[in-house]
Amino acid sequence: MAAPSSLASSHLSRLADLRRAGGAAAAALAHPQQLRLGCSRRRAQRVVAMAGSGKFFVGGNWKCNGTKDSVSKLVTELNAATLEPDVDVVVAPPFIYIDQVKNSLTDRIEVSAQNVWIGKGGAYTGEISAEQLVDIGCQWVILGHSERRHVIGEDDQFIGKKAAYALSQNVKVIACIGELLEEREAGKTFDVCFKQMKAFADSITNWADVVIAYEPVWAIGTGKVATPEQAQEVHAAVRDWLKTNVSPEVASGIRIIYGGSVNAANCAELAKKEDIDGFLVGGASLKGPDFATIINSVTSKKVAA
Repeated sequence: MAAPSSLASSHLSRLADLRRAGGAAAAALAHPQQLRLGCSRRRAQRVVAMAGSGKFFVGGNWKCNGTKDSVSKLVTELNAATLEPDVDVVVAPPFIYIDQVKNSLTDRIEVSAQNVWIGKGGAYTGEISAEQLVDIGCQWVILGHSERRHVIGEDDQFIGKKAAYALSQNVKVIACIGELLEEREAGKTFDVCFKQMKAFADSITNWADVVIAYEPVWAIGTGKVATPEQAQEVHAAVRDWLKTNVSPEVASGIRIIYGGSVNAANCAELAKKEDIDGFLVGGASLKGPDFATIINSVTSKKVAA
């Protein structure tokens, strides 16, 4: 096995490659026809849009950011924010700040972890179990995020089993899917997303506590965002896949949210799309006023309806 320093260098190098690949999407986004979708146009036209029946959902993924002081400031901003009432809001601090956030954040906002172990706790150095999350009052966990898949190396089946175990312990799951830039350009967007969905479906039996987050990898942390039309097309396709492969009830009820450089400036247009049921937000969730604006973009959904 490589020394820890070389492993860290390898992971950081891979993350840098992903960020650079996202930058390469800029020119293609200027000419959307160059970013091929995963199926033919005829296939896309027959996708049936059935927007999720639950509340609009906005999650904030703080990733590996923050200090005790900055977390305290952010919580103060969130506590002071005026938020639309018909939105489910969740924030995901780093593990070591979950208890601080849980004890100081308004009950209006729920708390999520960014990862969890695949089973019961024990001799698993560095891991956190679902039972431990429950013990500190953490209601949610993010699983399948691209940084876990492509930097840490978690595969589809491992992630699916993590989700099943978390749900068995009454921890709700934000299940992430999404394609790399080269996969989108090769027309494999749907294939990749459906494969990732299948791994979740193979392990999950109760979808009531699952939110799906579509996050194209080329848009995460790059400043590049899928157009509302691109995001809507993938969301509708994923909902159609659920209808066929899980059940019409799950397809019509589940919330499918978008993530990938969502910010206060672009959230309103994205929110207008029928199958975009909310957002999973990265960098912008570290700014209380911006995150509040994204939460309140539900008003655009109401206008569009």
